[in-house]
Amino acid sequence: MNLASAMPLSSGTPEWIRAAGRARLLSWVSLIWMGAEGTIAITAGLLASSAALIGFGLDSAIEGLASLAIVWRFTGSRMHSPAAERRAQRFVAAQFFLLAPLVTFEASRDLITSSPPDVSWLGIALTATSLIGMPILGIAKQRLGHQLGSTATYGEGTQNLLCAYLAAAVMIGLLGNALVGAWWLDPIAALFVAAIALVEGRRTLRGESCCVDSSPLPEENCCEHDQPDSSGATPS
Repeated sequence: MNLASAMPLSSGTPEWIRAAGRARLLSWVSLIWMGAEGTIAITAGLLASSAALIGFGLDSAIEGLASLAIVWRFTGSRMHSPAAERRAQRFVAAQFFLLAPLVTFEASRDLITSSPPDVSWLGIALTATSLIGMPILGIAKQRLGHQLGSTATYGEGTQNLLCAYLAAAVMIGLLGNALVGAWWLDPIAALFVAAIALVEGRRTLRGESCCVDSSPLPEENCCEHDQPDSSGATPS
């Protein structure tokens, strides 16, 4: 994605407010999508005893909480509050750290006990829809995060892109089990989910994901580093 085409906007301008409204709308769309996806994935995972599907469903639920945080962030007086931005950023990051240990436990247990999951064509169809829809939402949110100077919004977009990567990994595991009986691909895919969640949680917490140059600015919104000043010039 070329962020150069998504120029940072000055906070409080009509363009910035419209962008904030779009971010809030996309987060509502994600919240509805993640709620449905998480429910279906966890149900299918429990029925098939699939750690990867359960992990994918938990990731969807966590993404839904992150979307709710962005809706909160861009509602009312919080729209112009740096403190609200930092709280939303930390909340989004915390969701990653909730996912990793639970998924790691489930996947490790299945590998140790050699517990093969059942075939889940529902899970395969579900992950296929995420492969199509999540990149669209994720890229749009990252562009808006850059325009708004919002690490939290950018981090939520990163979660959506992560969801697409995880969907691919989970689908490979499910297809491997369904087609050739490679049941061990399922818990390995789940461990991949956990590892990426830890990495992205750390990056979001530090604000690294939002900056174009990936240079974290502690205790600040790093996207603001690229914001134009009142004369319209971008700080070097």
